[in-house]
Amino acid sequence: MTPQPALSLTSFSLTGKRALLTGAGGGIGLAVARTYLEAGAHCLLCDLLAEANAEVQSLLNSYPQRCHYFGADLSQLAQIEQLVEYGCELLGGIDILFNNAAIFDMAPLLESDEAMYERLFAVNVKGCFFTLQKVAAQMVKQGQGGSIINLASQAGRRGEALVSHYCASKAAVISYTQSAALALAGEQIRVNGIAPGVVDTPMWHQVDALFARYEGLPLGEKKRQVGLAVPLGRMGRPADLCGLALFLAADASAYVTAQTYNVDGGNVMS
Repeated sequence: MTPQPALSLTSFSLTGKRALLTGAGGGIGLAVARTYLEAGAHCLLCDLLAEANAEVQSLLNSYPQRCHYFGADLSQLAQIEQLVEYGCELLGGIDILFNNAAIFDMAPLLESDEAMYERLFAVNVKGCFFTLQKVAAQMVKQGQGGSIINLASQAGRRGEALVSHYCASKAAVISYTQSAALALAGEQIRVNGIAPGVVDTPMWHQVDALFARYEGLPLGEKKRQVGLAVPLGRMGRPADLCGLALFLAADASAYVTAQTYNVDGGNVMS
């Protein structure tokens, strides 16, 4: 048997790779976009706003030849199709999808209404699946394989009394990751997921305020509590997700598919 070469740092390079990142206007998506650019990728960043915000614009200015932006509402199938078409025209194809766009809301189970359900599932499930589907179809057409990384959550691993729809939407992301990985394995398209724990992003201002409302807590108290409850003793930071996001995008993970990895400081063991 021919010996296999040892793993080298070049296995983590994204030079020449073309990446589409959704939910890239801030938080985890923006941090991963910065990491991919530093690793050599050409990136198309997508978020809901029609024009790039100041943080995204800073990246566009730093990498004018390799970083681009497209505003789209990924609850709308036509806009997903436009995004993928634009990405192919601009980048010449797509090798990596960081499928991160999502929204959050919560309410007591007996008060949660249809509008909240529809809103969360339209982005977190429908948007995630059809972005995956359209990008996967492009990867099949290219015939060179690819890597799709879906953002789940520790909420997709267990239920929470006040967060039923969000938990269910992220459980669906984990399930779609497994099914898509099996469906696309023959095309050498790898599909994996990342399940963050509590991460200190701008979304947590909304989360903390909702917990304050429904649990009668002072503002900031829920955030303090969840940070202390993490075995590693703090909330995560967007940068904490970047190492795994790079690994799953790069050739270093060429034999990894159908997995969803917890990055949560030890909150969930699975």
